[in-house]
Amino acid sequence: MKNRILALLLLLLFAISSAIAQQSSQKDKILPYPIHQEKLPNGLNVVTVPYNSPGLAAFYIVVRAGSREEVEKGKTGFAHFFEHMMFRGTEKYSKEDYGDIMKAMGAAANANTSIDRTVYHMTGNAEMLDKMFEIEADRFQNLKYSVHDFKTEAGAVKGEYTKNSASPYQQLYEKLVSTAFQEHTYSHTTMGFFEDVVDMPNQYDYSLVFFDRFYRPEYTTIVVVGDVTPERVNTLAQQYFGDWKRGTYKPEIPKEPVQKETRYAHVKQQGFPPYLSLNFKGPAFSDKDKDLPALSILSTILFSENSDLYRKLVVDEQKARFIAGGPQFSRDPNLISVSASLLKAEDMKYVKDEMMKALNEAKTKPIDAKKIEDTKSRIKYSFAMSQDSPDAIANSLARFIWLTGDPESINNIYSVFDTITAQDLMNVAKKYFTPQTMTVGTIAPTDNTPVK
Repeated sequence: MKNRILALLLLLLFAISSAIAQQSSQKDKILPYPIHQEKLPNGLNVVTVPYNSPGLAAFYIVVRAGSREEVEKGKTGFAHFFEHMMFRGTEKYSKEDYGDIMKAMGAAANANTSIDRTVYHMTGNAEMLDKMFEIEADRFQNLKYSVHDFKTEAGAVKGEYTKNSASPYQQLYEKLVSTAFQEHTYSHTTMGFFEDVVDMPNQYDYSLVFFDRFYRPEYTTIVVVGDVTPERVNTLAQQYFGDWKRGTYKPEIPKEPVQKETRYAHVKQQGFPPYLSLNFKGPAFSDKDKDLPALSILSTILFSENSDLYRKLVVDEQKARFIAGGPQFSRDPNLISVSASLLKAEDMKYVKDEMMKALNEAKTKPIDAKKIEDTKSRIKYSFAMSQDSPDAIANSLARFIWLTGDPESINNIYSVFDTITAQDLMNVAKKYFTPQTMTVGTIAPTDNTPVK
């Protein structure tokens, strides 16, 4: 009897010490909740984060295929197209049936596409997690559509493109990326090139190829956050997705050549606020390298609303409506952008010169250590305070999953932020803010850019 009691006490002590160790290892991380991962034999990654949200769970599916993966000429826009197509129903559940199930769960399902991924998401009744898995597994593995359905949705995509392209900002963005990138697939937007969108209704057969390539378990991560356990999530994932067949396709993403001179993209627009954008070639995302955290901190110090330059250009001189800047987190090297909305086009060169002056000073003038530490704290505190719901946590995890495939990157990258020094800020300023790698984007009433 004594031996049995002793064994129980030892088990209890072990459980307590394990819990304390887990809390201790988690306390220094930006996300204060353990991330549980399970990789199925077919390559599907399953991520679970239990969170105190009684009766509520967020269910995300991250497909690591965006416009970056659209490597064939004449075949852009298909990652975004499937964001639409996945809601048209299957043989088992029609579009109307899917909507009825969402209502029964008190959930709303949606999706969005970007350069590096497509994300499908819903938040609803945790007690109906089984049904969430069932309906998502059905459409991811059994999506079927007729030529008529395909053409109908392709027409809807064209309508969305036409609506978006009415914005001068969108027009400039399209020109900007196609000017900045000459080989890499970041040269086209998520919507795709206009001529490809127009031709999309004729690409039914290719749409089947795209779906077959990328809607596969090795490209996919399921993220469940909320009133759940890893054991239940993993069991349901195996039950509904375990037989999903792994694919074989791997796209060859073209490497962008080194840019050697300033490039320009301009949109002529009368009666529209003049706009200036300075875009430098930046690094790919890494959760270990210092460059992106240093660029984020430096951009915040130089161009946020409490910066010296903002006060000068926006508050005191009133030459700009706003200024902003920062690097883009993406799988491959992308742009670091600094932008301003101006009151008068004739001030554009002056504003550009002031922005470049701030960037050039940052190369040789160390920034005050306290200012750096305060900026780090604001960045981290702002992020930590936003993680207050299953949906917010799942959305943040999804971002780092599409960047690296590993949700722990969320903790890794924020730990790198803590190591950044004044010297690191000067290093990245020298490394990236060079005229040779810059593409200047402008919107003005003039035929040509006012800042050459």
